[in-house]
Amino acid sequence: MNDTSKRDFLKLGMAGLATAGVVTAINAEKAAAQAAPDSLLRTVLDRGKLIVGTGSTNAPWHFENDAGELVGMDITMGHILAKGLFDDPTKVEFVMQDPAQRIPNVTTNKVDITIQFMTMTAQRSQLINFSRPYYVEGVALLTLPTAENKTFDKLLAGGAATRISILQNVDAEANVHLVLPESQVMQIDTQANVLQALESKRVDAAAVDLSTVRWLASRNPDKYFDAGKSWFSMLYGAALRQGDLDWLTFVNTTFATAMFGHETALYDAAFKDYFGLEPPARHPGFPVI
Repeated sequence: MNDTSKRDFLKLGMAGLATAGVVTAINAEKAAAQAAPDSLLRTVLDRGKLIVGTGSTNAPWHFENDAGELVGMDITMGHILAKGLFDDPTKVEFVMQDPAQRIPNVTTNKVDITIQFMTMTAQRSQLINFSRPYYVEGVALLTLPTAENKTFDKLLAGGAATRISILQNVDAEANVHLVLPESQVMQIDTQANVLQALESKRVDAAAVDLSTVRWLASRNPDKYFDAGKSWFSMLYGAALRQGDLDWLTFVNTTFATAMFGHETALYDAAFKDYFGLEPPARHPGFPVI
């Protein structure tokens, strides 16, 4: 290839070469043939459907809607992968699993991937591969829309008089005191009772997941209010078996394209529906993925 040909190649790019008839169309069958013989990517493409391990009882991540359909942000990520694999978001089977089975079902090949609001940790990554994060979870404060001290600034100004409910765990009080150092912390046995303490006005705010705050406040604005404070970031990623670079790379590429590239429709619609917010604008230029 001479210098002129090289320049033409770089100017045209793949899209231009395809238009010129130089590059043939790529389909799933050809993609499968290029994957490593033992890669799950080849297996899934040959099978014709994706198998995703997930749950069904935790809105806004995975739950049944009024029509009995399985929906949620985790479910959307499964549909995004199916669309990337087959150009058809419906070609996915969801396997209901207990959170304790999120890793075992991946490592024993019961599912192709687990997408079940799974927090990424160094310890877990010794057992499975994580995809790139598809959400940054955090702790946030849920208040009542009619309360005088419904905003974070008012809760902070309340000092020792501010009362916070939170699910009981070893770090609960310390986590609340990171942002409300003088507050009274009420540790409660279940998430439902954490919310009930707020609704009955035994506390001024409930410290729960950011996604829960956004889900409840956007769906029930007359009942719940987002106090406007979140902290303690935790990454949610999908779990995959180790040792399969083709499969991991495909999942990461598909997620990145759906979140930051040219195919964001499914992710954006779900983000707005389940969290009540428009995703941040993406701007061509310097990559931020």
